[in-house]
Amino acid sequence: MPVRELLGSPFEALLRGRSVRGWTWGEGPVVYLVHGWGGTLEQLTPLVGPLLDRGMQVVAFDGLSHGRSDPGAHGPASSDAVELGRSLDAVATRFGPARAVVAHSMGALSALLAIRDGWLAAERLVLVAPPSGIPDLLAVLERELDLGTRTMRRLVERVRLRTGYAPDELDLVTVARALAVHERPELLVVHDLHDREAPHEASMRLVRSWPGAQLLSTAGLGHRRVLADAAVGGAVARFVDRLPVEASLHGEDRPQPLTSELGPDAAALPDRFRAGAA
Repeated sequence: MPVRELLGSPFEALLRGRSVRGWTWGEGPVVYLVHGWGGTLEQLTPLVGPLLDRGMQVVAFDGLSHGRSDPGAHGPASSDAVELGRSLDAVATRFGPARAVVAHSMGALSALLAIRDGWLAAERLVLVAPPSGIPDLLAVLERELDLGTRTMRRLVERVRLRTGYAPDELDLVTVARALAVHERPELLVVHDLHDREAPHEASMRLVRSWPGAQLLSTAGLGHRRVLADAAVGGAVARFVDRLPVEASLHGEDRPQPLTSELGPDAAALPDRFRAGAA
């Protein structure tokens, strides 16, 4: 990690008596970094430098039951997107409104819930590799584990009792559409065409549902390496700084088929499928 990223300051925020621990760097408009399910703030540190170069204050944290933060309401190894969103909200009550929120994976749903149902206000929003939400996740479990109707009913009820939301309410597009006009940030979505954990199609649907949203597609970075890509970091920082970003793929387009392994032919890919929108 570069020296500058080591020179931040630790902080704690309280959520219902539990400590959410994080790190902050720089001064200026606040940018919150939100990790995904099972992640930590350390995955997001490659974004810190580009944002500091743009004069931002960067605030990253570990959600409850993640990293260095306290265990959440359901124990040290158990959490969910709603609790992560409440962790973000607790941090935001300390550092204030956001120039931007940058959220990875399931953190995207958490960020939208915090904006819609919490105290967080954000001018801009960057979602990196967002999944479609809980309904599709349950559908995958049903299909891959061959779950019966009774088991699925129990799962749905368990989600509702645990989070306070029915699974259908925890869909990314559903939450986005419920945002009031004055709550809706400017949106950039970054997603790799080869993401095996969160299909690219989910981001296309989200961008189509969000007026003015931009979609930046990459090829070959997958679900996590996209966070460490220098060109992606540059594009995110430009967007946060209210500068134009050339989106590589618009929501109305369909991605062209790509081989499962880029290999030596990667150089022949069209420019619009590269990450280089710095």
